[in-house]
Amino acid sequence: MSYTNFTVETDADGIALVTWDMPGKSMNVFTEEVMNELDAIIDATVADSAVKGVVITSGKSSFSGGADLSMIKSMFTLYQQEKAANPEGAAQKLFDLVGRMTGLFRKLETCGKPWVSAINGTCMGGALEMSLACHGRVASNAKSVKIALPEVKVGIFPGAGGTQRISRLTDAQSALQMMTTGQSLNASRAKAMNLVHQVVDPDQLIPAAKQMIKDGLKPIAPWDEKGFKVPGGGIWTPAAAQLWPAAPAILRRETSGNYPGALAILKCVYEGLQVPFDTALKIEQRYFTQVLQTTEAFSMIRSLFISMQELGKGARRPAGVPKTELKKVGVVGAGFMGASIAYVTAAAGFEVTLIDRDIEAATKGRGVGEGLVKDSIGKGRLTQEEGAALLARLTPSADYADLKDADLVIEAVFEDRAVKKAVIEQVEAVIPETTIFASNTSTLPITGLAENSKRPDQFIGVHFFSPVEKMMLTEVILGKNTGDRALAVALDYVAAIKKTPIVVNDVRGFFVNRCVFRYIHEAYDMLIEGVPAAMIENAAKMAGMPVGPLSLNDEVAIDLSQKILKATVADLGPKAVDERHLALINKLVDELDRRGRKNGKGFYEYPAKPAKKFLWPELKILYPQKPADEIDVNTLKQRFLVTIALEAARTMEEGIVTDPREADVGSILGFGFAPYTGGALSYIDGMGVKAFVELAEKLASSYGDHFKPTPLLKDMAAKGETFYGRFDPYPAADKAA
Repeated sequence: MSYTNFTVETDADGIALVTWDMPGKSMNVFTEEVMNELDAIIDATVADSAVKGVVITSGKSSFSGGADLSMIKSMFTLYQQEKAANPEGAAQKLFDLVGRMTGLFRKLETCGKPWVSAINGTCMGGALEMSLACHGRVASNAKSVKIALPEVKVGIFPGAGGTQRISRLTDAQSALQMMTTGQSLNASRAKAMNLVHQVVDPDQLIPAAKQMIKDGLKPIAPWDEKGFKVPGGGIWTPAAAQLWPAAPAILRRETSGNYPGALAILKCVYEGLQVPFDTALKIEQRYFTQVLQTTEAFSMIRSLFISMQELGKGARRPAGVPKTELKKVGVVGAGFMGASIAYVTAAAGFEVTLIDRDIEAATKGRGVGEGLVKDSIGKGRLTQEEGAALLARLTPSADYADLKDADLVIEAVFEDRAVKKAVIEQVEAVIPETTIFASNTSTLPITGLAENSKRPDQFIGVHFFSPVEKMMLTEVILGKNTGDRALAVALDYVAAIKKTPIVVNDVRGFFVNRCVFRYIHEAYDMLIEGVPAAMIENAAKMAGMPVGPLSLNDEVAIDLSQKILKATVADLGPKAVDERHLALINKLVDELDRRGRKNGKGFYEYPAKPAKKFLWPELKILYPQKPADEIDVNTLKQRFLVTIALEAARTMEEGIVTDPREADVGSILGFGFAPYTGGALSYIDGMGVKAFVELAEKLASSYGDHFKPTPLLKDMAAKGETFYGRFDPYPAADKAA
């Protein structure tokens, strides 16, 4: 029998090699068709008496990334349709649906013939759950091998047997750590945790897997054998008595109870380890069904899985523009930001010329890349040879003529219009007519900068975030005259350096900075009201933000906040900012020289390592303090989330952001907006626009007009609309398909 996604070859020893290699895809993923074919392969190999065992591997450089987008989408679509048609039976339909993969893997595990998974690269999610159902697992020692159950990062958890098999192969503490964080393991770490049996050189992967079968691998999972004992002794042991009372408290400390999927992992493991394996799978299936019905799971999967992939694959790329084959990129400005941009560009395989005012400054910028390469080699992410090749692609220069053959030039100089004007003119004097010019400005409108260009249609903004090598987002900013080809080139470049782009129309602060400073300014309001600084920071973290607003302001620099406030006053007048905010920042910067982390003192004090930073004690004397027990923490949490969500809604209303996916993904990747909400607009949609408007009006009555809902929000509330309904990002053709 032939298959679309698999090939099956049985050797002279009776070992069937099943190679998973989906046509037209860069990575294998689970689809309905894949599961049907795997089901048929299990039946065929069981029925064939000549087959003594099965090795399953991948025909691609990676093993598999888990479930396919379309399958995840269809699960939510089916549930919503069933809920509308048959509310009482909808949960049962969903329960049956999510049990398909669980049942398939259990069928493999109990088929009576030994299966070995030969893991040659990335093996995540459902692919790892399938591998865990195999009786043997061999992994390549290549550094490309990453083994993980990352589902918690998109709002769900390993629901095809993962929670039960992991916790029966390794100790409960390690199992919980792996699953509640979604951490990736290399092959040796997976072996140390007993998740794989052997780690071998890549060319020995298939022979080693076949040898396991030849050596008499038993076709029985450990938990199906009589007398099986859970590693560490199970739930009712002295060790477990120390782990389990602490585990929920630790999880609450890390997540503030915002992630139903993470809590479900604890429940699945705790309850599942006390019952027979098949009963444990039903427990897991029940919790998975419950979690899939939560707003958090729906919103996180949509934004952090589906939308991120769609945007990363060019959802906003103009149709009809040929794909760009970039070879050489110029970066002008070898400060930390420009040097980091040059590094990630060279790491993506491009030739890079890094320009600064003199060769010493340019060479110093290349030194930033050298430091990053050294760090990557030390952590095993690069070999010495790969690091040397990367640096060989990064050439420092003080001569603009070296940009004459660049396909793309990125300007990353000081945020000063005059300085940028001089750079634009010098670059355009030497580059070809076809070269695209991109400005990495963080606040200055692109349209104004493009006035200095002779070719504004080829002028675009590409705004990176620091640290560039870690931050996954870029804002691609369209000036009024930016053409489709400039947008296409910018998006092709962003995809090549493996970042996620959002396309933003031109305005001061673009999207991310507008939202970030609403977050920071709300903290200023709270300080001025007398809310203790520690409560401000802790309430923000409890709301789901990864970093408190005062800590974040220290990171971006308090004097930068001052420059932005003063520039806003200069451009828009004194009423454009809150004079109390400017007074606070002027006092910190001009009187107290507290500029943030960069000079070791801001809202926090930064003592010498290894001591940790701590809030500046004298913050409490800047404004009269309220007693902590008079302050409602829930209201503080709401203020942070609502003020950011309102700003995101304003950008949609103003046409700055036109696709709700970009507002959601941008808010999470750009500054960590409470990921469990699915992003700033999903936070509104998840609550319901009418309920959000009522909450905003309530906050406005107590804390200021900046909480007043916009006309768009009021209109949507009256019509019962959502952002994803009113600004539907999917073309009609997609729906028809």
